[in-house]
Amino acid sequence: MDHRHLPPGEPAGPAGPGTDDRSREGGPPGPGAGARARQETRGASTGGESAEVRRFRDELGLPGLIDVHTHFMPERVLHKVWDYFDARGPLTGGLAWPIRYRRQEAERAALLREFGVRAFTSMLYPHKPQMARWLNEWAADFARRTPDCLHTATLYPEPGVETYVREAVEAGARVFKAHVQVGAYDPADELLQPAWGLLAEARIPVVMHCGSGPAPGEHTGPEPVARVLARHPRLRLIVAHMGMPEYEDFLGLAERHGSVRLDTTMAFTDFTEGFMPFPRRALPRLAALGDRVLLGSDFPNLPYPYAHQLHALERLDLGPQWLRSVCHDNAAELFGV
Repeated sequence: MDHRHLPPGEPAGPAGPGTDDRSREGGPPGPGAGARARQETRGASTGGESAEVRRFRDELGLPGLIDVHTHFMPERVLHKVWDYFDARGPLTGGLAWPIRYRRQEAERAALLREFGVRAFTSMLYPHKPQMARWLNEWAADFARRTPDCLHTATLYPEPGVETYVREAVEAGARVFKAHVQVGAYDPADELLQPAWGLLAEARIPVVMHCGSGPAPGEHTGPEPVARVLARHPRLRLIVAHMGMPEYEDFLGLAERHGSVRLDTTMAFTDFTEGFMPFPRRALPRLAALGDRVLLGSDFPNLPYPYAHQLHALERLDLGPQWLRSVCHDNAAELFGV
């Protein structure tokens, strides 16, 4: 792609800040690997999988699922993200990560509806300044033409962040995404303090990728987030990926702050258990926080079927009420859907 013709603020690299990540450590799987991955994932059948998801919902008596961690973003940006995964960029931990749902935007939304997901998000994020406002404009348009999407917005520590966050809130944003790992910023940066205060006052949840998985960043981990919460204790923070691999530290934050929640994105699955397992000793704490755990999946950027995330939650054996709360009721209450 000729980067001279990208929209203002669109990244010049797959997901990292402006360089070709194929040249970094943990480079591409080999010549043609991305093309092979695209062929494999496009051929993935979902008919049987939809039936599996329907069985899961029916057995719990759920009207549907609410997934707080799904990715929709401008197509050219999303394709760069997929290229980054294909190349095993450093932030993927060098893992083989075939994108299962590599489809067009309308097909992806239709597939979530086929799975019975009655509300979902458009998680998107900048990795550099002067990108967030443009992404927010795209997300507002996506929400207008996608009624079952919870209008999502994002932010970055830069001059003017409070202004465009306020604009997004006034435009109807219902959830924000902050990606500390990809953005490589301290969430406690002074530039972000007015924005956090605004979002806390507006009671708008923020899904934050702040754990150090699948690869650590300069500002990942619980300590920077604890500093944000010390100044903004009412901030409705949703810790993405259960905070992996610092699961117990982030459970502790949720235990100390009633406004903190966690999403299940990729946690407990065979894929993640293979390199960042959830400690079994923490299951009672997870059960006790059942009213503040939310279903997240990372769709479409999954290396396994969507139904596997649900089976992974089911086999924790924390009971049907815990599953109903996590997969629907907690998010329905939080977002009023």
